[in-house]
Amino acid sequence: MMSAALSKELREKYKVRSLPIRQDDEVEVVRGSHKGKVGKVVAVYRKKWVIHIDKLVKEKSNNQSVQLGVDPSKVKITTIKLDKDRVNLLQRKAASA
Repeated sequence: MMSAALSKELREKYKVRSLPIRQDDEVEVVRGSHKGKVGKVVAVYRKKWVIHIDKLVKEKSNNQSVQLGVDPSKVKITTIKLDKDRVNLLQRKAASA
């Protein structure tokens, strides 16, 4: 799974250090040339091992915009999209810690 670290607030709230990243999570880039950029995960591209963030785009020479891929280990999750499976995962991970 492609996991990313949780922000300090989420880490204290759920007692979990990291989670597998998924679409609609909000993340902040913490490493690299796009450090500090915040956005929502648009796609998780498992074949290339990257995630696409909605506000990280590059303009090509023919004025097309292209999503930039970011390694999931270089981001931290600031808002989690919760559903029943994700809640169960958080409870299991917190119980084992």
